[in-house]
Amino acid sequence: MPSLKDLKNRINSVKSTRKITKAMQMVAAAKLKRAQDAAAASRPYAQRMASVVANLAGSMGEGSSGPKLLSGTGSDQTHLVVVLTSERGLAGGFNTYVVKEARSLIAELAGAGKTVKILTVGKKGREQLKRDYSELFVGHLDLSDVKGNDYSEAGIGLGKEITGRFDAGEFDVATLVYSQFKNVLSQVPVAQQLIPAQAPENAETIDLKGATYIYEPSQEEILETLLPRYINTQIISAMLESGAGEQAARMTAMDNATRNAGEMIDDLSMEYNRARQAQITKELIEIISGAEAL
Repeated sequence: MPSLKDLKNRINSVKSTRKITKAMQMVAAAKLKRAQDAAAASRPYAQRMASVVANLAGSMGEGSSGPKLLSGTGSDQTHLVVVLTSERGLAGGFNTYVVKEARSLIAELAGAGKTVKILTVGKKGREQLKRDYSELFVGHLDLSDVKGNDYSEAGIGLGKEITGRFDAGEFDVATLVYSQFKNVLSQVPVAQQLIPAQAPENAETIDLKGATYIYEPSQEEILETLLPRYINTQIISAMLESGAGEQAARMTAMDNATRNAGEMIDDLSMEYNRARQAQITKELIEIISGAEAL
């Protein structure tokens, strides 16, 4: 049985831990509001961009394959899997779920005989995937320099790297795996194809009201300019969604840790009081026994 001193030290230690987890919870809650607002603000632009790309691609005449970013290489043998996670931990299962989705996709592609390459964004995904897939790694992007929710520079940089590798013929299909923010308690890992560019299934179609548009320059030339920006937009939007999900997961995890620490303190305090009462009772018995012996 632990001594009173050991129990007291454990109680003080857990109390210190609870102060830390409570502070981290409050910091995450403050960051979550800004991250959630940033993610929500990016969605209309990303959805509108997807609608424009979908309508332009749909209005191209028959026999026109469109830009390479839209039509692809004509093969799907080599896949680039881009895994977006956070730089920091202590966020519950946030990163683990994204890595699990990535592992499932990699296993599915490998089982189909495809060549897989991995590009990680965020330290936590790299740490987990490198244990089993180190030979498949082709690159990594560090997000530690990102300030607040300003992912524009990092997103554009990643977009340029992906399109550059595509133009160099390093892969045929690129898929981004990230965590989509739903609400504070729900972040859903998704796999979104970036190249060849595909508008989301729920992309809003633009009603032309029967009008026929003549484009100058042609739809193909417009798409040639628009598609790299569309890919950058999807990446930045995914980073904002992931950032909001990370803060929500961390806030929830730290809230659970704070409550667990409180319960542990209650249990240890009860154990300490029982041990102290037992020790006092023992001392009283010894005093009484000694007095009666005299």
